Amino acid sequence: MRHRCGNTAGRASVLSDGGIVMEQMTLFENDRAMTPLASRLRPDSLDDFVGQQHLVGPGRILRQLIERDQISSMIFWGPPGVGKTTLASIIAGKTKSEFINFSAVTSGIKEIKEVMNRAEMSRRVGMRTVLFVDEIHRFNKAQQDAFLPYVERGSIILIGATTENPSFEINAALLSRCRVFVLKALEEDDLVKLLENALKNPAGFGNQNVVISPENLRAIAAFANGDARTALNTLEMAVLNGEISAKGITVTTEGLSQCISRKSLLYDKSGEEHYNLISALHKSMRNSDPDAAVYWMMRMLEGGENPLYIARRLIRFASEDVGMADSRALQVAVAAYQACHFLGMPECDVHLTHAVVYLSMAPKSNALYTACEAAKKDVRNLRAEPVPMQIRNAVTDLMKEQGYGKGYEYAHDTEEKLTHMQCMPDSLKDRTYYHPTQEGEEKKTAERLEEIRRFRKE
Repeated sequence: MRHRCGNTAGRASVLSDGGIVMEQMTLFENDRAMTPLASRLRPDSLDDFVGQQHLVGPGRILRQLIERDQISSMIFWGPPGVGKTTLASIIAGKTKSEFINFSAVTSGIKEIKEVMNRAEMSRRVGMRTVLFVDEIHRFNKAQQDAFLPYVERGSIILIGATTENPSFEINAALLSRCRVFVLKALEEDDLVKLLENALKNPAGFGNQNVVISPENLRAIAAFANGDARTALNTLEMAVLNGEISAKGITVTTEGLSQCISRKSLLYDKSGEEHYNLISALHKSMRNSDPDAAVYWMMRMLEGGENPLYIARRLIRFASEDVGMADSRALQVAVAAYQACHFLGMPECDVHLTHAVVYLSMAPKSNALYTACEAAKKDVRNLRAEPVPMQIRNAVTDLMKEQGYGKGYEYAHDTEEKLTHMQCMPDSLKDRTYYHPTQEGEEKKTAERLEEIRRFRKE
């Protein structure tokens, strides 16, 4: 018999003869059963807290601040499921201050002001208020600004939790008044320890005989990708779908495979990880490492990234980092974009791989990029010079009278297909922007450019 996921009003008990009977649950038991495993097992002390030993290990600063109840405004920054909310919960149990749990998802300016007024009243009677704001990055600038005067006055001690880089998502003025603690993704061994505790703890499955192999526990830990919540939720799903027998509940490899058929990837298309991964792809290609480049590209695709975004970045790379060393690179990148547009996912992944490998292996030159940036700098910082008269178009008689086009030399009329005509303004006549390298096909371009410049100096 297989116990399926879902709300139940009873529980299975195994009789001595191997039969199974459903017993009525009490209202309390039913409510408890419906509470997610991760919430039921949330620790209330640092001794039971798993991971983040660089912050809460013996003698570490955050542990000392919590145990002494001497916390100041701080930001917990880390990926999902690494203990940010749990640490806030432990602080709530340790502090003698009023503790207020606040969610950026469900609260606006009105709610913020109400809480701030309450905190200010508490301050006047000598009581501190610790305000925990989950997902603080979801607050806009105006909402974050509302906290600032109260943090400055000491009306509140702000604890913010965020999965996004605070440098980008938290107002500079507010961030400067908070200490940032970086929480890391949990190690696989940490997650295994957490899962083993869930099987033994009465708040988890300690009162049930759950049979699961160490290999399957480690498979869950690997699948969770450093996220404790995902690990515990997966274990719970596996147990609820386990095979019930006289011996208890057995989690089979086959049953578990249905729960972890696809690895969850930490990837937010609008967050920092988005920029981290595209940076990794770009720099791997620049370093001529096709294996790393394909890996990072696939990470983005599996995380749900739009393939057209990746293709656009490849087009940019083709000119910025390959350039004239192999002009076919731009053609390959544009073709990959068109293939992605025609086919979409999942078929276009091989076309992106084609382009990524080609760009990785192509000779590299940033001469076009440096020329572009150097010219851009002059355009922005120097006077806007008039176009020399000899290269202006004289489209009216008045323009001809003014000297437009006077002295123009038609290159096609010469044997060399070159003239000595000056095309730059006088103030910039000796300025050069494009400096070709000796890489790939650009070596021929460098030789040709040297011939042209030699001719014009004669």
